[in-house]
Amino acid sequence: MAAWIPLIKSAMPYVVQVLSIAIPAFTSRSSHKETDDIVPEQIAELQSAATQNAESVKILAEQLKGSMEGVDAAAVKLQQELQLLRRLSVIAIVVSVVSVIMAVLAVSGYLGTE
Repeated sequence: MAAWIPLIKSAMPYVVQVLSIAIPAFTSRSSHKETDDIVPEQIAELQSAATQNAESVKILAEQLKGSMEGVDAAAVKLQQELQLLRRLSVIAIVVSVVSVIMAVLAVSGYLGTE
């Protein structure tokens, strides 16, 4: 969950920009303009908004890709560290078991008193 917070923070300015572009203030219909004059103007506004929206989505996708690659790299690094720590703990357990066995043998007189 915490990994998504930086993604949301980095995407927030672009979301605001996309929303401000995606909700265009279409040309209002005034009484002195005919419908035939307004339609091409509205189509041009929609095309412009769609183009800007596509550019913003492309930028967001590139940023998300970079963020996800960073998260994946961190996950791989953590996995490698976890494997190393597991190996070290197994070695420590083996050394401690050998030490306990040697201590028991020394106390019981089987070692060193010949």
